Amino acid sequence: MIGSLISDILFGFTGLISIINPLGVAFVFLDRTEGLAGDERDALAKKVAVNSACVLLVAFFLGTPILHLFGISLEALRIGGGLAVAVSGWQMLNAPDVRTKEATARNVDADNAMSKAFFPLTIPLTTGPGSIATAIALNANRTHKLSEFLVSAVASIAISALIALAVYMTLSHSARFARYLGIEGTKVAMRISSFLLLCVGVQIMLTGISEFLIPIANLH
Repeated sequence: MIGSLISDILFGFTGLISIINPLGVAFVFLDRTEGLAGDERDALAKKVAVNSACVLLVAFFLGTPILHLFGISLEALRIGGGLAVAVSGWQMLNAPDVRTKEATARNVDADNAMSKAFFPLTIPLTTGPGSIATAIALNANRTHKLSEFLVSAVASIAISALIALAVYMTLSHSARFARYLGIEGTKVAMRISSFLLLCVGVQIMLTGISEFLIPIANLH
């Protein structure tokens, strides 16, 4: 049982962390929190990490019933969520480097930044449709056998906690990454992160579209 538990945790964590890509999210987070003090950014990073763990736990334990309740398929989740991610990436990719004083003033407002902790910083930028769909898929075939259910439940909680820790450690040190890279290096990293975010959103949409079309194509 212990071996199975460790295997489930490692499999789930590596799969989700590669989709979430907290290092790429760190530069997006830094861009969205420009002007905040270090302790304010740290508090916001902690809130995003906690929110991410909660989103994953909901996806693990209630994802499938919620989708069935509202009649939403995984394909629709991927297409809609992928569109939200792609739009966010496109907006950041085309954002000017020089911001107006009014925009800077909005960024300095800690309360305004905190109000964005769940949307868009947690959903869809950190735990987006890809990670939610993955979390749902990991437990889609969960059996009702007590021992297997307990192993799966413990693994889900452990994976969510590890993801939250990784997200917090990365986001809270985003300013340090920027100092290492310098002004120009940070600008390049932000543009690359924005482009990758756009590509991730498009890929999630394509996956949802292909999964929707394959059964139709098979009918013919």
